[in-house]
Amino acid sequence: MRLDQIVVDCLEPARLVRFWAGLLGGEPVEREHGWAHVVPPGWPRISFQPVAEVKAVKNRLHLDVDVDDIAEATEKAVALGATPQGVVQTDEQGSFQVLLDPAGNEFCFVKAHA
Repeated sequence: MRLDQIVVDCLEPARLVRFWAGLLGGEPVEREHGWAHVVPPGWPRISFQPVAEVKAVKNRLHLDVDVDDIAEATEKAVALGATPQGVVQTDEQGSFQVLLDPAGNEFCFVKAHA
């Protein structure tokens, strides 16, 4: 087995694919029936499936994106439409910043201790 793709349910796939392509790289692709996807370098494909219902609760699964500089990555994400949640947290593993993408899906920028 291998992971084929990560699928995100959302109201506006074309908008969300542009955000994630801008953040992680790759070309946004709009597909039939409202779907969209991007294949960021080093990642499996991330697909966006149109659904009628709005996001109402916290994600049961989220992406942790390893970055060299949390503040710099957060600044880029905010410029693309993300919203930081709280401040950078640090524990014995390293540091992380929780953010919301434009559809309200949680994700984190992480940086492990050296």
